[in-house]
Order: sequence, then C-alpha cells, then structure tokens
Amino acid sequence: MRTTAAARDEHAVMTWKWRRHPRCVALARAQLRKALARWDLAGIAEPAVLVASELVTNAVVHAGAPGREVATRFVRQDGGVRIEVHDASDVWPVPRVPGDDGGFGLHLVEEFTASWGVEEREIGKTVWAVVVDPAAATSDAPSDEGDASCGNG
Repeated sequence: MRTTAAARDEHAVMTWKWRRHPRCVALARAQLRKALARWDLAGIAEPAVLVASELVTNAVVHAGAPGREVATRFVRQDGGVRIEVHDASDVWPVPRVPGDDGGFGLHLVEEFTASWGVEEREIGKTVWAVVVDPAAATSDAPSDEGDASCGNG
C-alpha cells in the first residue's frame, strides 16, 4: 500500500493504491473510516464503508489486470464523501438480478448513495459513488464531478 494525501482543504482528498488482494478490501474500509473521522463525517461511516467495500471488492475480484493495482480516492464534499475506485479493467459493472448466487452489491450501492456511476480512464475505469449525510444535505445535490485521474503504479 502506498499512501498520499492532497493538502487541499485540510486533506480533503485521500488516495491509496492497493494490491488486488482480498485483504486490501478491509484495509481500504479502515482508511475510509479514518478519513471520515478526520472530516467529522463519522455519521455516514456505515453506509460509506458498505459502499466502498462493494466497489473495492468488485475491483479486486473482477478487474483482473496482472500487475495492476486498484486505487481508492476519497473526496470530502459538503456533507458527504465521494468514493472512487480506479482499476485497469475496461469492463463496466452492471447491476444483476439478485439471487442465491449474489447480485446484491450494486443495488446496495444505489440504495445508500446520492448518486453513483462509471467513468472511462486512459487505462480502465473509475467507479464512483457519493454518500451524503441526510441531516447535512442541502437542497443542492452534491457535486459528483471532479478530477477522476489516479495513476496506477
């Protein structure tokens, strides 16, 4: 794991790179919890961590590109956080019909986020989701735009 933190608005952007290994999912969740606590957003930790867990798990399991890492980028937004997962696969996630073999993940992402989507990158894609605190939400929707670049190492 390599760690960098942009010093914008008291570290409002936190980025990490992870090996594509299942144990890195738990490490990504822990880093998100720390970021949310630092940003006084612990109130949205449970839904945000659930969403991050699903997105990172999808990248680790399905975005197989030998030698490529998965990157997470957490961006503090007004009353919430934008969670980004960058991987080297060109295959976009598609919600499945939930059943005995799974398929619940992206439905959970949709349920616990204000918005989510996928963006192309030079290599691969970025899957992003915005989790907001309903108590802090204003009439304006949080921005889901931003610099989605995150280089792979």
